[in-house]
Amino acid sequence: MGGTAQDRGVPGGRRYVPIAEHGLIGDLRSVALVGTDGTIDWYCCPAFDAPSVFASILDAERGGCFELAATVPARTKQFYFPDTNVLITRFFTEDGVGEVQDFMPVGGGPAEAERHRLIRRVVCVRGSIPFRTRVAPRFDYGSLPHTVRLTGDTAQFETDGLTLALTATVPLEADGPDVCGDFKLSEGDSAVFALDKVGGDVTPRRCARTEAEEQFAATVAYWRRWLSASRYKGRWREMVHRSALTLKLLTYAPTGAIVAAPTTSLPEELGGERNWDYRYVWVRDAAFCVYALLRLGFTEEAEAFMDFVTRHISPGDGKVSGPLQIMYGIDGRTELPERTLGHLEGHHGSAPVRVGNAAADQLQLDIYGALIDSIYLYDKWAKPISSGHWDDVCELVDWVCAHWDQPDEGIWETRGGRRNFLYSRLMCWVAIERAIRMANRRGLPADLPRWRECRDTIYRRIMSRGWSEERGAFVQHEDGDVLDAAVLMMPLTKFIAPTDPKWLSTLDALTEELVSDSLVYRYDTRASPDGLRGDEGTFSICSFWYVEAMVHAGRIDEARLAFEKMLTYANHLGLYAEEISHTGEQQGNFPQAFTHLALISAAFNLDRALG
Repeated sequence: MGGTAQDRGVPGGRRYVPIAEHGLIGDLRSVALVGTDGTIDWYCCPAFDAPSVFASILDAERGGCFELAATVPARTKQFYFPDTNVLITRFFTEDGVGEVQDFMPVGGGPAEAERHRLIRRVVCVRGSIPFRTRVAPRFDYGSLPHTVRLTGDTAQFETDGLTLALTATVPLEADGPDVCGDFKLSEGDSAVFALDKVGGDVTPRRCARTEAEEQFAATVAYWRRWLSASRYKGRWREMVHRSALTLKLLTYAPTGAIVAAPTTSLPEELGGERNWDYRYVWVRDAAFCVYALLRLGFTEEAEAFMDFVTRHISPGDGKVSGPLQIMYGIDGRTELPERTLGHLEGHHGSAPVRVGNAAADQLQLDIYGALIDSIYLYDKWAKPISSGHWDDVCELVDWVCAHWDQPDEGIWETRGGRRNFLYSRLMCWVAIERAIRMANRRGLPADLPRWRECRDTIYRRIMSRGWSEERGAFVQHEDGDVLDAAVLMMPLTKFIAPTDPKWLSTLDALTEELVSDSLVYRYDTRASPDGLRGDEGTFSICSFWYVEAMVHAGRIDEARLAFEKMLTYANHLGLYAEEISHTGEQQGNFPQAFTHLALISAAFNLDRALG
């Protein structure tokens, strides 16, 4: 639940706080990761995909950070102020107890939104504690130099195109390109630090203790008001609501986009090369998010994402790989060139550090099913889609009918060549089947004879060439025998009955080969080379799919045990990275939207089965 405040910067101390030892705050435009030692070591300003200001999580020396901690030995613990995204880091010392309250105000008008204010409020709650802060921004992923100008209690950090102003209620002093401060608080005392993006109409503004208290209260009220719309009343309310609050933090308010994760290049394996930039809108992830948000009753967020889809993700935007890209920028842009930042060493030396994502150019046929399924659910549960949106759906389904039998890179974005992946075929079936349902329910115009014929052809193809008699299971790709956790979606998408003998045999095979103590591997990277070196951990989203598949198969006790075990792999705040290592450590970008929405779905279905 916490480390010691002395872990960084001392001989023999950890240079990197583990990925899971972080909490998340944000303002619906960007986020900051706060370590259990009180250091902000990831923050991009002014948006999720902007270059970093603090990135010591990717390079302890060159990345930049905002340290704020007790200067005496301390144990630390972290928690969220109940039902909010306000993060509290507590310091327990021999002489007292203190806490840092971290948050980013939400709302307050356009000018305040452009300020991107980050507030760090330090309070001594018992005894007395000496604290120290060091604010060391390193602009543009640590590649741009900056100047610092210190005037009284305000420091301005300037570089080309970005100026940040730090105000404090304690004395500050310059230390080269950084700013430092030492101060001591006694019981009841507090100190406030506020970091603002300034320029244009936004000028530096002090954040006095009274204003910090007001903004703290307003931020708490915002998150509690938002969460009060949740319809979930089940057994795992705390975990489900933390997942919902996390999904909301990963939403880019100006466009309604939902990022896959707010970080880049956190390794899937320490020392490995499976390091990717997730600060974009994956059509697949975001579409599943709509499902989870609608289940919880957050129709405004679902509507905002549908607006993003209508405005930015429409047929014809794509490239040779099809009418849609698999991912888009949070502003809808399609160009996401991938490059390597050779000057950063990577988390625990896990290079390369990448920004941009070359997978944007891949062909992944499953995204059409994910997107149209989300449109179907929105049309059914929220409000009917427009005639123009239906025209786009028809165009996409017609394209799927003409192209579903192409080999592609698949859901896991392999870089080892295209194959006839079963999951891609499955989601093409979903795309057509859900569109047929919409057309029938609302009497919408569609080429139904063609759609039905194509849907049935895909079904028969999967049942014949996706099934391995030798393995007694549905397999990763046609004419192969590799197992893949993605086939867990077969009963979840209603393609196959969850008690079908072929499916139960598949579930048994997956359990035997890919499941380890409720944790599920995507596939065996040695049996199915994916063009990348190294191994990877278990995929948390697959673990929640596994729970749901067992629920549908009637294996309720096993499902509940697996779900409860999965909850023990969350970090101290209930957050999940993409993967879990063989020792139980979190790996990959953090936190991952896909995992949290799968948790919500599994909790809903398990609750319903338990009655």
